[in-house]
Amino acid sequence: MDELKTNDYLKGIVLNLPESPGIYQYLNAEGTIIYVGKAKNLKRRVSSYFNREHEPGKTRVLVSKIANIRYIVVNTEEDALLLENNLIKKYKPRYNVLLKDDKTYPSICVQNEYFPRVFKTRRIIRNGSSYYGPYSHIPSMYAVLDLIKHLYPLRTCNLNLSPENIRAGKFNVCLEYHIKNCAGPCIGKQNQEEYLKNIAEIKEILKGNTQKIERMLYQQMQELAAEMKFEEAQKIKEKYLLLENYRSKSEVVSNVLHNIDVFSIEEDTDEKSAFINYLHITNGAINQAFTFEYKKRLNETKEELLSLGIIEMRERYKSLSREIIVPFELDMELKDVIFTIPQRGDKKKLLELSILNVKQYKADRLKQAEKLNPEQRTVRLLKEIQQELHLDRLPMRIECFDNSNIQGSDPVAGCVVFIKGKPSKKDYRKYNIKTVEEPDDYASMKEVVKRRYQRAIEENAPLPDLLITDGGKGQMSAVKEVVDELNLDIPIAGLAKDGKHRTSELLYGFPPQTIGLKQNSPLFRLLTQIQDEVHRFAITFHRDKRSKRQVASALDEIKGIGEKTKNALLKEFKSVKRIKEASAEDIVKVIGEAKAKIIKDYFTDK
Repeated sequence: MDELKTNDYLKGIVLNLPESPGIYQYLNAEGTIIYVGKAKNLKRRVSSYFNREHEPGKTRVLVSKIANIRYIVVNTEEDALLLENNLIKKYKPRYNVLLKDDKTYPSICVQNEYFPRVFKTRRIIRNGSSYYGPYSHIPSMYAVLDLIKHLYPLRTCNLNLSPENIRAGKFNVCLEYHIKNCAGPCIGKQNQEEYLKNIAEIKEILKGNTQKIERMLYQQMQELAAEMKFEEAQKIKEKYLLLENYRSKSEVVSNVLHNIDVFSIEEDTDEKSAFINYLHITNGAINQAFTFEYKKRLNETKEELLSLGIIEMRERYKSLSREIIVPFELDMELKDVIFTIPQRGDKKKLLELSILNVKQYKADRLKQAEKLNPEQRTVRLLKEIQQELHLDRLPMRIECFDNSNIQGSDPVAGCVVFIKGKPSKKDYRKYNIKTVEEPDDYASMKEVVKRRYQRAIEENAPLPDLLITDGGKGQMSAVKEVVDELNLDIPIAGLAKDGKHRTSELLYGFPPQTIGLKQNSPLFRLLTQIQDEVHRFAITFHRDKRSKRQVASALDEIKGIGEKTKNALLKEFKSVKRIKEASAEDIVKVIGEAKAKIIKDYFTDK
């Protein structure tokens, strides 16, 4: 009854929603905000949650928990985007994407004080100080701090340099003054006006406006030279060259590109996270570069996440860029801003650079996660196999077969088992080929596979999620015949080798298709490991069998020595050579005096 009342109450709200831009908030029975969304048309967007049946999953759960709806009407879609972003950060609703901001990245602070200091920090304190960053590429931050240090004499002390304290003569100059890194404001050697002029220029450099400072320095240099003040002009020239050198290193494209934002996005392999890279370009140089992560909650699309990311970064870095470069079309509008999807030229290079950054960040995060949880790497590799081969289930159990014979003698086969990407040696099995007379790899493979899986069916043993043959199309076809005959649903793949006996390609499907694998990728290495392991296992078994046959044939020639005695000798001495070299006493201990005499007499005559 209560549920019906709730539904009627919600329908009443939805029917009266305005058809204008705004944000909506869903609340649960306890009055907690569980979701915040934006809409160009509030009525149409909110109605879509209630007028259709949702697939089983988090969206259906969300809808079932809605007990109340609040909304805020705004003037434009841009206002809705900004408000949505702020409310998500404020309330952190359970079903909204989670911004995983890495607080460990440092920023550069220009401290709010009478003589401001400039330093790196990881703490943002809202006290009127200016912050630039965060810098995800630490060398870039140190490069700009080093540039500032060489361009401007700044204080690095923590003294309270108030006008009263300076007038009272409370301070003495330190070593920094004597080595000309500081101009001595603590003893009145540098006034506040001159110091703040330097700070204003530093802020322009931190914003990326290096060209503006360069032009100003060049003009000063020309004026001083015209006044015959060559020593002072030389000092300005040195600063100009420092700045020019810094700018030329940081410039990535034509310097006609100015005040542009660049965004790219990359989803995690399990599609539970998305990484967004942001670059801000000023005078052809990267002034800001930052990558961050969103944790998905309702299978949000790339478009939705990138829209959120654009608002978050532009607000954080106070960007007023009139152009935003993106990798695909977005259903969002910002006042006086154009969205560009470049196809060629310098803007395309910028987008490619952003994509390169976001992919590198994703790879780094993956490595970090795998160090903390090694099993995560295995699951990712198995998911890659599942995706590449379009398997119905994760290949947690992989079995691989290989035959071994030399010129048709002693034909054997081996089966290795990998569970969760690791060898499970207790499940390995060796097979002597029983029904195939002539050297026939396909027939041998069919015999072994049939024996293995007939027994597995009889004993109700686990079947593999993926069966791999060490060989090409012929081996795969032979195995498929057996699997079909036993009426089993086991996906079959083949690993082929090149002329140098190296893993070269993965085959799948009927007719078999080559699945492209990147050489030296983790997935390629796992498949190579499986192939090498089954080959090693089969060939070792073959060598052991051949060796035992050769040893046995030598002992078979001795009259009076039966099978039981022969096995006892081989178990103890391992080879005919060692039996021959053993003392009579050692042989007596194993098979008794009478038979030991026969053995020693035989080898003495030989």
